[in-house]
Amino acid sequence: MKDTKKSFKDNSNRRRENDNKFSSNTNEKTFREDLIEGRNAVIEVLRSERTVEQILVANGDVSGSINMILALAKEKKIVIKHVDRKKLDQLSQTAAHQGVIAQITPYKYCDIDDIINYAEEKGEKPFIVILDEIEDPHNFGSIIRTAETCGVHGIIIPKRRNVGLTPSVYKASVGAIEHMKIAKITNINSAIDKLKERGIWIYGADMNGENYCYDIDFRGAVALIIGSEGKGILKLTKNKCDVLVKIPMVGNISSLNASVAGGILMYEVLKQKFKK
Repeated sequence: MKDTKKSFKDNSNRRRENDNKFSSNTNEKTFREDLIEGRNAVIEVLRSERTVEQILVANGDVSGSINMILALAKEKKIVIKHVDRKKLDQLSQTAAHQGVIAQITPYKYCDIDDIINYAEEKGEKPFIVILDEIEDPHNFGSIIRTAETCGVHGIIIPKRRNVGLTPSVYKASVGAIEHMKIAKITNINSAIDKLKERGIWIYGADMNGENYCYDIDFRGAVALIIGSEGKGILKLTKNKCDVLVKIPMVGNISSLNASVAGGILMYEVLKQKFKK
């Protein structure tokens, strides 16, 4: 019995050590924005105008969509390297590379003016999403994916305390990053002032908001702020909002995941724009 307990304790210690190593490695790789992982994400980047430096494919892996990746890469005359799967495991940040990683030129962030000008070029009123310290890469990736499907013209994120465009974010967005303008700014509140000067109304998602989202007229120029997973929108930023909006909820859970809440609000905006 004692041996069993000792073995269990040793295994638990090893698992903790491995978890710590993985966490440490993940933090080190967080700043790499030049790696795209996963078959669907790599296919999307190959179909885009992004410069792909090289494609790394696991030795012997030529099944399913890998063939499509190889064909697209050859068509664009992109270097293809067949490497040991362990090499991909070492590079991978998502731990789900599916046998392929693309190395690209780092994502080129845009300016706020670029987002507004893009909306004007399309003959549409600006629809912008502002993320206030979103730290979970899967939430960020999901928000980008939903924003792209809802016709959002661009996303604004802060330089500090917000996850960047890591491989995990790219994979979670299923390549939607390639079709979304993203501005990384120093100060959110200064960005809000700039948007207001351009006639854009600022709506903050807040569970204690005075209005339900379906009661708001979103048909004009809209900037929607989505707060962090734990703290929501920071107080100073909240005070700068023109209107705080809430989502109706009747269950025992008092809050929603940031990407889910953002999705509900973005689709409400889209629905109203369709009704115009």
